[in-house]
Amino acid sequence: MSGYEIVSLDDLDRLRSTDGRMVMLPLRRRLGFQPFGLNAWEGTQAGDQVIERHRELQNGHEELYVVVRGTARFTLGDETFDAPTGTLVHAPPDTFREATALEAGTIVLAAGAKAGEAFTPRGWEEFYVAFALLAAGSPVEARASMAEALARDPDAWQGQYNAACFEALAGETDAALAYLAVALAKDPTVAEHAAADEDLASLRDDPRYAELVK
Repeated sequence: MSGYEIVSLDDLDRLRSTDGRMVMLPLRRRLGFQPFGLNAWEGTQAGDQVIERHRELQNGHEELYVVVRGTARFTLGDETFDAPTGTLVHAPPDTFREATALEAGTIVLAAGAKAGEAFTPRGWEEFYVAFALLAAGSPVEARASMAEALARDPDAWQGQYNAACFEALAGETDAALAYLAVALAKDPTVAEHAAADEDLASLRDDPRYAELVK
């Protein structure tokens, strides 16, 4: 079978977010797929989120969602509707979107990229994997994914901030504070995120944290 691959959704890893709200099936990474973003999200229970609340405002990504199992309740813009298996949902850039599972085991495939621009995998994907692997007790693999995410866009404050959260959860206070300091230097408004972010809770009793976010 050289040159192609056949996989089942059931064969993919299940990576749960640190807050427990979402489960990612990392399809793009599993295949090494490069033309556009491609992942699946599973609601293990009714009410679980399968597409997070967001807009693709800054990067201009256009997205297509395909309900491959179960039923999801989507909100696009001001409209909310139920999408059973086989439904395709198109979300143009800057359209608010989110979806939750109405049935246990609901899976939504998500594909997207910016029209007219060569696709490059984004750092959020590696960071999501890194956090999930850390929570699952695989710190070596988690740290490798974090390093890959930072290498994609080393100058962005988002990567430095996510690395701070990762190190705080890993119990590496010094490293977490160092990454947070870089993130704040790049964008001082990061302090607002830090103040409410539970991933950074372990840092708040350290006087160096208070000095950074003052």
